[in-house]
Amino acid sequence: MEKVTRFGVSIPIDLAKTFDSAIHKKGYKNRSEAIRDIIRDYLVEIQWQNPENIVMGTVTIVYDHHTRELTSVLSEMQHKYYESIICNTHVHFNEHDCLEVIIVKGKGAMVQEIADRLISIKGVKHGKLVCTTTGKTIK
Repeated sequence: MEKVTRFGVSIPIDLAKTFDSAIHKKGYKNRSEAIRDIIRDYLVEIQWQNPENIVMGTVTIVYDHHTRELTSVLSEMQHKYYESIICNTHVHFNEHDCLEVIIVKGKGAMVQEIADRLISIKGVKHGKLVCTTTGKTIK
C-alpha cells in the first residue's frame, strides 16, 4: 500500500458545505479524493509554466468549413507542426459548422504556439487549449 500523510485544513463552514456539495455532485466519495485531484491539477499547471517540459494537450476549434480557404489553411498548419501533432478528430455539427480536436505533444512553449496559431486563424469561431501532462511525475 502506498504511504499517505494526513493533514488538517481550516476553512469556513460555508466554504466546506459548498465544497462538499460540489464534490458530491461530481461523484467523489469523500474530500480526500477531491483534494488529491485538485492538487494533481495544480501540479500539472505548474509543469505547463515551464516552457521546456514535455506536455500534452488538446486544441479544440469550431469553425464554418465554408469559410474561404480555411480548411486548407488548417491542414497546412497541421502539416507544418507534424512532429508535434499526434492526431486529430473532425466532427460535423451541422451543414456549416465543424469541431476539430487536435492532440499535441511537445515542449510546453511549442504546444502553446501551435494552439495560438490554430485558434487565431481567420474563420475559427472558437478555440481552446486544454493542457495536461505526460503523467510521469503525477502519482
